[in-house]
Amino acid sequence: MAADNPRGAMFRVIVPNQPSRVTNAELFFDLVFVFAVTQISHTLLHHFTPLGAVEVTLLFLAVWWVWVYTAWVTNWLNPELTPVRILIFLMMLGGLVLSTTIPTAFDGRGLWFAIAYAVMQVGRTAFWLFATPRHRTAVRHNAIRILVWLCGSAVFWILGGLSHGEERLWFWIVALTIEYVSPAVRFWVPKLGFSSVEAWAVEGGHMAERCAGFIIIALGEAVVVNGATFAELDWTADNILAFVSCLVGSVAMWWVYFHKGAEAGSERISKSAESGRLARLAYTYLHMPIVAGIILTAVSDELVLKHPTGHSDIRTIVSTIGGPLVFLVGTILFKHSIRGFLQLSHGIGIILLVALWWFAADLSPLWLSVATSVIMIVVAVWESVSLGSKPEAAEEESGEA
Repeated sequence: MAADNPRGAMFRVIVPNQPSRVTNAELFFDLVFVFAVTQISHTLLHHFTPLGAVEVTLLFLAVWWVWVYTAWVTNWLNPELTPVRILIFLMMLGGLVLSTTIPTAFDGRGLWFAIAYAVMQVGRTAFWLFATPRHRTAVRHNAIRILVWLCGSAVFWILGGLSHGEERLWFWIVALTIEYVSPAVRFWVPKLGFSSVEAWAVEGGHMAERCAGFIIIALGEAVVVNGATFAELDWTADNILAFVSCLVGSVAMWWVYFHKGAEAGSERISKSAESGRLARLAYTYLHMPIVAGIILTAVSDELVLKHPTGHSDIRTIVSTIGGPLVFLVGTILFKHSIRGFLQLSHGIGIILLVALWWFAADLSPLWLSVATSVIMIVVAVWESVSLGSKPEAAEEESGEA
């Protein structure tokens, strides 16, 4: 019974050799972030300037951070219990407000964005502190540390929401810097000191599955937008080939992440003696470029579908090559963190994408998209063939052939 759980009445019951499953309440919560990812990609598409890229990157980092913090808390708490479910539903409300304000976060609705974000971060952490029994001193101190840092960043979020133009951007950069630096310094606060590694222990299989789910969200959003865009176009040979190329590129991204990496990551973190440290590096930080690459590729897909012919402009080049490039950089680092070696297939893919940049201006958006999709297929097939016949132990010793 929950009341007999030594970890706390609202915490998950950990059963040895039985990974905790992702609950329906968590999957329901994730639906909000399908909308958020769509809002981010569309905002970048319509503000594809250096300043717009900085602003959208900041918004993406905020969306990722509020989601991943929630994934950590629901890794510890039990979403099958009514109080935790109510927390999740309230977080959904905050997430919807956050998502709807993304396109105008640096214009008229900046304060709404800041309030929604700050309330979600502070409120969820305060609930976690409330749910932690007093005898779990290390966990309570960890929650207090995080709450102090988030309250500090919330001040700058609200100040940014009350400001305008460049001031808002700088206030929010400070707020986000505080939040991203805090885990790296283990949430040090006066008197309580640093968080311990033990306080960050997670149920590894659940954390891996949660982050894999976010990858599905990002890929799914791209597929849905591609389908909706293609449905509104005349079905010419160029448009059909562009649609197929975009879909193949999404499938290749799925293959690169899920065919080997996701399963290996889940197994590695489930067996790790320092699951919290690995979760912080591999899933909290290194998944950001993976998701960012998928979102940037979604922007490219819409541009290519609508304008497949002619010369590629700078928006098309940056998004069509940059999306897979950022994705592969994130993936190679993620797999290095769980396997201990850099995968040759991913490294060659990165080199080919960088080399393609020199010829991109001479290619049409359609053929640029085809080229990047072919490169991603090569990476996926190479990894599958080179690692397919090797046991995991042999992989760790020798790397990829």
